[in-house]
Amino acid sequence: MTVGLLILAIFTAAFAMVAKRLSRSVVTAPMVFLAFGYLLSTTGLLPNKEMEASLHLVAEITLVILLFLDAAQTNLSALRKRHVWPVRMLFIGLPLTLVFGTIAAYLFLPGWHLVAVALVASLLAPTDAALGQAVVTNPVVPERVRRALTVESGLNDGLALPAVLLFASLAAEAIDANQTNWLVFGAKQLVLGPVVGIAIGLIGGKILLEAVRRDWTSDTFEGVGALALAGTAYLAATQIGGNGFIAAFVAGLCFGNIIEGQCKFIYEFTESEGQLLTWGAFLLLGLALVPDALHHLDASTLAIILTSLFIVRPLAIWISLISTDAAPTTRLFFGWFGPRGLATALFALLIVEKISEELAEPVLALAVNTVWISALLHGLSATPAARWYASKVAAMGQCPETEKIEISAKPLVTMDAQK
Repeated sequence: MTVGLLILAIFTAAFAMVAKRLSRSVVTAPMVFLAFGYLLSTTGLLPNKEMEASLHLVAEITLVILLFLDAAQTNLSALRKRHVWPVRMLFIGLPLTLVFGTIAAYLFLPGWHLVAVALVASLLAPTDAALGQAVVTNPVVPERVRRALTVESGLNDGLALPAVLLFASLAAEAIDANQTNWLVFGAKQLVLGPVVGIAIGLIGGKILLEAVRRDWTSDTFEGVGALALAGTAYLAATQIGGNGFIAAFVAGLCFGNIIEGQCKFIYEFTESEGQLLTWGAFLLLGLALVPDALHHLDASTLAIILTSLFIVRPLAIWISLISTDAAPTTRLFFGWFGPRGLATALFALLIVEKISEELAEPVLALAVNTVWISALLHGLSATPAARWYASKVAAMGQCPETEKIEISAKPLVTMDAQK
């Protein structure tokens, strides 16, 4: 195991030396570390079972921290003025994705129970903020578009989780749909999470500003406090039945717009330690789960994945944005950039113990295969598609939908932050 860790350390250091150069290409960090994790698994130098246990913890921590920090960099005042896109994608596009995904998956899984098919669709619905960084941090893409994608990816995994847990429970016959008030469960997830996030974000932001004013803290300690707030929001929400992922994102929104650029750590961490967390999560995914998932990759599984990526989400997003000021080009751009990543893998890991072993193995394999295929396709297309979209916007002579590019008071994350 020591030799395997040594190889991993050397590889990570080597990748860091060329990360900026690669960020300008079609090669992304998730692609590289997924592939390297898979290669390591073939050597036997790192035990896969032990790595699988680590993956759950690392993926959860990574998702919570990135949701908080990405949200903290979102211009909330601008979002209030221009919120129709993310709201439509979340509250119309996401349910349509679940419905269309269930129909599509049922066509390729004819022997499966409808509840199990719906579980598959709910696992493939949430998008990944980490895999989307190559687009949302690219300055050639107008800010309104980047902001909408950031908010959608930050909230849709939390909104999809109640559906995942519900269908997992029904598939396991652990609850009776006629007796369990699952509407109460869903309502608690979707209401208590934001409430906790708002409270912790606002209180934490005001305390930080007061501490800075009194010169009680420094940049280093401010960063420690920000990470602790992310964890506090997540854990507090889960303790009272709310959704921790939504709480972390909402807390970040409130915190970032209270401090208004005071905490430099938020931007620096995203470009440094945040990168390492993301790299580690995808490496563990490639090491622990991809090898077994590849053995289950058949024609039906591939058809479900490609249909989800190329048809289900684009169609749902297109319909959700009808009658808005989103041009056809913008709708296509939103529809394609819904990469599946850590949330899909993490949710699958959360529910495999709740469902039968016969169902758990193919469901987990389908989720993991979706993640690496999405990382590959969306990674390869991120930079070219962003340039294409920017050229279309430039050809119009203005930003999409007549909105000028907004200059945020907070610094934008640079291209070096691409993951």
